[in-house]
Amino acid sequence: MRWRGVHHVEFAVLHYDDSIAFYDAIFGWLEYMSFWTLEIDYRSTYYMTRFPAPHSFIGIQPARTGAKLHHTDQAVGINHIALWARSRKEVDRFYHEFLTPRGIRVTDEPQEYPHYWPGYYALFFDDPINGIHWELAHLPKIPSPRQIWRSYRALSKIASTRPDLPHSAPRLARQALRPLPPR
Repeated sequence: MRWRGVHHVEFAVLHYDDSIAFYDAIFGWLEYMSFWTLEIDYRSTYYMTRFPAPHSFIGIQPARTGAKLHHTDQAVGINHIALWARSRKEVDRFYHEFLTPRGIRVTDEPQEYPHYWPGYYALFFDDPINGIHWELAHLPKIPSPRQIWRSYRALSKIASTRPDLPHSAPRLARQALRPLPPR
């Protein structure tokens, strides 16, 4: 159903056992659950939230071909995957308690991204085995007036430097909404 978002996504990974150990550590820290197909149709391990009524799954399968990805190449494929964080504090703790001690490459340390959405707070990192780029992001349920104002100012600043965009945040936001063809 559209209202639930993505059902699942699966990644083909190098060094399957090492990759599973890496993802077990990440998803364990983030309190996901895991299950696997027991190689009924194919070999895969899945991670999910909200057990026993899952919302979405992430699957890991062994790759048959390919090489490590490099996010900076901007090659065809998935740019990055963003996971929901419960709070800004969880983003910070994940950075300090999980990524930093393990020496995992962080491309963007925890910070606010007001030009994405009011109160948007995230960090970005790379899977050291496969190069898959990940984000852990938190959005407040109800942004504060200060977060809304910061977002407005960030969008207005971007708009002021681009002649192809309207020079106000509300007009810019309206222009960003694109109509899609109906059924």
